[in-house]
Amino acid sequence: MRHILKKYWLLSQYSNHQVPARCLCTKPAAKDVTHVLGKDYPVDSWTNITPSIIGKLGTNLHTKKHHPLGLIKLQIQNYFYKNYLKRSGNPIFSVYDSISPVVTLEQNYDNLLVPKDHPSRKPSDCYYINSNYLLRAHTTAHQRDLISSGLDSFLIAGDVYRRDTIDSTHYPAFHQIDGVRLFSKHELFPNEEDHSSLHLFENGSETSLKQGEHTLEAALVVANQLKNDLQNLAKSLFGQDIEYRWIEEYFPFTHPSWELEIMYEGKWMEVLGCGVIRQEILQKAGAVDKIGWAFGMGLERLAMKLYNIPDIRLFWSSDQRFLNQFIVDDPSTKITFKPFSKHPEVINDISFWIPSDYEENNFYDLVRSIGGDLIENVELVDKFENKKKGKTSHCYRLRYRHMEKALTQEEVNAVHAKIEQDVQSILGVEVR
Repeated sequence: MRHILKKYWLLSQYSNHQVPARCLCTKPAAKDVTHVLGKDYPVDSWTNITPSIIGKLGTNLHTKKHHPLGLIKLQIQNYFYKNYLKRSGNPIFSVYDSISPVVTLEQNYDNLLVPKDHPSRKPSDCYYINSNYLLRAHTTAHQRDLISSGLDSFLIAGDVYRRDTIDSTHYPAFHQIDGVRLFSKHELFPNEEDHSSLHLFENGSETSLKQGEHTLEAALVVANQLKNDLQNLAKSLFGQDIEYRWIEEYFPFTHPSWELEIMYEGKWMEVLGCGVIRQEILQKAGAVDKIGWAFGMGLERLAMKLYNIPDIRLFWSSDQRFLNQFIVDDPSTKITFKPFSKHPEVINDISFWIPSDYEENNFYDLVRSIGGDLIENVELVDKFENKKKGKTSHCYRLRYRHMEKALTQEEVNAVHAKIEQDVQSILGVEVR
């Protein structure tokens, strides 16, 4: 599969694909080098980053003042600034929202105790620059580095990248915000006069309530503070009367771990994931005498619900009919997105016999690279197995819709023909 990914990358460099105008490739890429954010990286068998993805780097939608993602980020930031203050009156949380999305495998996985065989490491799930570097799949990738620098309470916001399906709620580039808070013994038990009987650590056993290194009382206090803090954050975003619940979850870098869900428009909606940071991470980061919690949440998911935005592609739109609706002085202003005219869709199907090493995310990524934001949805509508020939066929329905104008069938056919051509030459399928 990796030889297919490299072939995909090489062909994408020299094909007639349209690269967005804001692409940061300031010079043609050498055959065995890819240029990302001002730096050249050697290409190897892991390389699968494409020009269309490189073109999104540096956009930083989460830092734009009058953008829905910027408004959500400011609401979360203001909540922590307002509610967690030092004695001097200054916020205890610091914010990091301009860290480069290029990270090492150690930062994205190893530092967070992600197992070597974890599915999230597969090239079909992430955008690899090469076998040493990738575009971060989560802002949690910077957690250990910031703790190592001596920080105890901070937020990390930024763009993250994952290869995924194509529909109105999934996009290869999206945005997250992470939060971390660490406690010393005196900070965790501030009201206790005699700290000699209280301890953060023990040589114990891991249970559903705590890690083996933590005392039960320390683990329970951290969990209680974590849940109270994040419940109040959710109330500040969605209203004080929201109904919520905690669901036990698994993350490699926290234990215990939970997801917070709220009842929104009659359905349970996941808001964030969180947990008590694995003590091994803190020890390797130099915070050997502290215990803490961490959370992570997706900004697009929140913005789509809060503002009633129906299509994730709109966040990348420069259409002023969209952007002007978010020009407000107070980021907590209640806004309901007012749809403008939706142009008709054009539907084309594609069917092909798949090879034995076929990865569906490679197909989705190829379609995105060629069709860009013209592609509204890709759906697997039929799967047929010919037992005599030992072949399996997939039929996908591609829905094309431009956000700002009506597409003609001729325009769509030209794009679709390019997809058919490249899906054969790059992925090795046989179009039916």
